[in-house]
Amino acid sequence: MAANQGQNTVDPIRDPEQIRAMKEYLLHQSYRDYFLFTFGINSGLRISDIIGLRVMDVRNTDYLRIKEKKTSKVRKIRMTGALKQEIEKYTRQMADSDLLFPSRKGKGPIGRETAWRVVNSAARACDIGGSIGTHTMRKTFGYHFYQQTKDVAMLQQIFGHSAPSVTLRYIGINDEMVDQVLERFSL
Repeated sequence: MAANQGQNTVDPIRDPEQIRAMKEYLLHQSYRDYFLFTFGINSGLRISDIIGLRVMDVRNTDYLRIKEKKTSKVRKIRMTGALKQEIEKYTRQMADSDLLFPSRKGKGPIGRETAWRVVNSAARACDIGGSIGTHTMRKTFGYHFYQQTKDVAMLQQIFGHSAPSVTLRYIGINDEMVDQVLERFSL
């Protein structure tokens, strides 16, 4: 994993097999927790924008419309086909007004701390090293989006970053990875 640049930074999960293992582990623990992780890695949203969502915010739509808690910007984000399928399965028996991620200890949504525990505990149970937290889901989305598209400008737009260099650093594309690619490069 990439070296952390600060005490509050987390790593993306780069290995698709580790993502599969986490999903499988979480599915056996709690469908809500599985869906939280799946939603996070397929939407690229911050945890603060995920936990308060209701079924009506995601059902029968192609777009997530949110007002970001961090930036106060209103965002419209197209959902992937895979995410829409997961939403349909997860919300099948739910009312439009239901929270997507209800707390088991009250009437509100789960808190950020609970979400952190879910993600971090699952990573540890699956022997995934590095610094893992809720922001890992957003960075994992970004890392794999970039690996599939190689379109840093598009990812920069999705994340609302100020520059491509910010986006690349954010998803953990570091000098060591560049060195590895250049070592194999030949014309």
